[in-house]
Amino acid sequence: MTIELNNVGALSSGHGYARVGTVMETPKEETPEVLASKKIFKGRVIEVTLDTMREGDQTYKREVVRHGGGAGVVAYFEDGSIALVRQYRHPVGRYVLELPAGKIEDGEPPEACAARELEEEVGVRTTRMDLLSEFFTTPGFCSERLWVFLADGLTETALGHEEDEIIEVVRLPFARALAMIASGEIDDAKTIIGLLLAAQRLNTTEARP
Repeated sequence: MTIELNNVGALSSGHGYARVGTVMETPKEETPEVLASKKIFKGRVIEVTLDTMREGDQTYKREVVRHGGGAGVVAYFEDGSIALVRQYRHPVGRYVLELPAGKIEDGEPPEACAARELEEEVGVRTTRMDLLSEFFTTPGFCSERLWVFLADGLTETALGHEEDEIIEVVRLPFARALAMIASGEIDDAKTIIGLLLAAQRLNTTEARP
C-alpha cells in the first residue's frame, strides 16, 4: 500500500483519508470517570479488570490488562557487537529474537531490573547504563510501561535463568541486527525501538572493526 500526502494536508492511501495535524503540547484534559473496576483475572504476571467508564453523557466498558512494567537493555560490546536472546513466545507461537528484558519487581528501579535481566539472561554485568526511552507498549488495552537502556562496559559472569526459561544468547554485529529490522527478521517492538535509538545514540549504523 502506497501512502501519499495530498495537497490539502491529508494522507491518501486509496482506502480513505486521514487528516494530518501538527503535534503540540495541549493543556491537560480531564480523563473519563471510572465508575467501577472489577477484577476478572489475576495471574503471576498480569491482572485483568473490566472497567466501567463515563465520558460526558456516554457510559462504556473497557477490558484492561494490568502489568507492573518492565525493562530491557541493549548490551553493546567493545567490538561493536550486541547480545540478543532467542526464546519461545507462546502468544505468537514461535521463537522471537529480542532484547534481554523482564518484569520489574515490586519497588525495583527500572535500571536495576535491566541490569538483573542482563546478568540472568546473557551472563554479563555492566558498569554503565543510559536510558534510551520509556514508553507504553500497547496502551489500547494494557498498562505496561517499558524502560529501555543502553549498557556498555560489559564483563562476563554466570547465567541465572529462571526455571521456566529456555533462552539462547545470540551475539551478532550491531550492523547485522539493524539489517534484520529492515528485513523483518527482528519484529519485536521493544527490540526495534531499542536498537534504533541505540544506533542514534551511538551515531553509527555499522559495527566497529
